[in-house]
Amino acid sequence: MTASNLTPVFSLHQGSLPLLISIPHVGTQIPADIAATMTPVAQRTDDCDWHLDRLYAFAKRLGASILTPAYARYVIDLNRPPDGANLYPGQDTTGLLPVDTFDKEPLYRDGHLPDDAEIARRRDAYWRPYHDALTGELAALKAKHGKVLLWEAHSIRSQVPRFFDGRLPDFNFGTSDGASAAPGMAEALAALVERHGGYSAIANGRFKGGYITRQYGQPEQGVHAVQLELSQITYMEERLPYGYDEKLAAHVAPLLEALLTTALARVTAA
Repeated sequence: MTASNLTPVFSLHQGSLPLLISIPHVGTQIPADIAATMTPVAQRTDDCDWHLDRLYAFAKRLGASILTPAYARYVIDLNRPPDGANLYPGQDTTGLLPVDTFDKEPLYRDGHLPDDAEIARRRDAYWRPYHDALTGELAALKAKHGKVLLWEAHSIRSQVPRFFDGRLPDFNFGTSDGASAAPGMAEALAALVERHGGYSAIANGRFKGGYITRQYGQPEQGVHAVQLELSQITYMEERLPYGYDEKLAAHVAPLLEALLTTALARVTAA
């Protein structure tokens, strides 16, 4: 599906397993009309979940479906509710249409903040097509297999004082405190990381799962959703130019494959 500028809003690779990997923050494009209202800071797309499509490239070989957007979260955040409600009441977070970066740098030039009409336009042009594709692929996989695992792939800098103190654990698993997946799923995955060694992990800590995990994860209906917020220090350079580190990634990717395989086995056994 496309937006008004004819650039595809999303890319969907359809696989053979009951597994859909959604990477909603990997997009980097900003349409020219929107970019014209923004500050130069926005063009850096600092808060992108950099290179996750590359890190998860092995998943195509496994047989996973993979859904990725073209556009940056600065255009609209695909992992926020359509009404913009705060998923972490009482904690600072960025919204459906972010107005500043994680470091609180303004994204819009003075007098150019999006109004309600612009928010609605972007929701229809960018947010809805991604979610329609997500809903459709989950339904197709569930119809074929009976159950499906939705894996929400995210990453973030290891230190973002706005959102958490100190350094974030390397692997942050979220299942909305157990509501979005089979019982004990997040804890089992964190334990696997700890047994592997070399990385830290936590279950349902600071990142319990965003809108997609909470909205689509309905284990009683056969749809299990897990969010992994991966610390970017494990596979890339956290400062400009945000380079992909082949050596680091080569250690992380096999562990990700083991995590996906383990989670899928728990889903099919549930």
